[in-house]
Amino acid sequence: MININNVNQAYGGTQILWNLDLHIAPGTRTCIMGRNGVGKTTLLKAMMGLLPVKSGEIVVDGTDITRKTAEYRAHNGIGYVPQGRDIFPLLTVEENLRVGLGARQDKSKEVPEKIYELFPVLKSMLNRRGGDLSGGQQQQLAIGRALVIEPKVLILDEPNEGIQPNIVQQIGDVILKLNEEDNMTVVLVEQKLGFARRIGQEFKLMERGRVVAAGDMSALDDELIKKHLAV
Repeated sequence: MININNVNQAYGGTQILWNLDLHIAPGTRTCIMGRNGVGKTTLLKAMMGLLPVKSGEIVVDGTDITRKTAEYRAHNGIGYVPQGRDIFPLLTVEENLRVGLGARQDKSKEVPEKIYELFPVLKSMLNRRGGDLSGGQQQQLAIGRALVIEPKVLILDEPNEGIQPNIVQQIGDVILKLNEEDNMTVVLVEQKLGFARRIGQEFKLMERGRVVAAGDMSALDDELIKKHLAV
C-alpha cells in the first residue's frame, strides 16, 4: 500500500532523510522507532505532505503522491495525528472535529457517530473548548479529528507522549479496533517499547535518516534494542 522509495529530505540546509526506503503492506500496524533526532517525525510529515521531499517518491495504493498537497492526501484517505496534538484551543470539541469534515470525499457535514463510540468523553464535552481539556482528552480529540474523514491510513506521531496510563490503554484499544475491524493501515512513531510491542505487528528502526532494520515485532530483540533504541 505505502511505498517510499529513495526519499531524501532537507530543510534549513540540513539533510534529514537519506535515500530512505519504506514499504508498508495494507491493513498492517507498523511502528517506526529510533532515538531522538533520527528523522521519524520528518518522515511522517513527508508522508502527509507537510514537508516537501528533495528527491524520491511516495506511492500510496499505486498513486504517486510525492508532489501532492496535504489536503489532497487527506481527501484520499490519509489521516494524521501530529506530535503535540495541534488541536485548536479556542474552538469547542465539536468545532475541532468538524474541521476535518472538509476533507471527506462524500462531503458529509456530520461527524461520524463512531467517533463518539470510540471516545465517549468527546460527546460529553462537545461544547467545551479544546484548550480546557486535559492532555489525554486533547489526544483523544486529535485522533477523533483525524478519524472524521474515515481514513484508509492513520498516521500517528507519538500518540502517548505525556498521557496518563489509563488513556494510553484506551488509545491502544482504539488503534487495535480500527485495524482489526476496519482493516485500517496504521503507521505510528512510538518511543514506549511496551506500547509498541502491544500494538505493532511490524517495526522499522531508523538511524541517521534511514531505515536500518525491519521485521515482525517478535523479532525486535535485545540486540536491536541496545543498538538502535537504548540511550
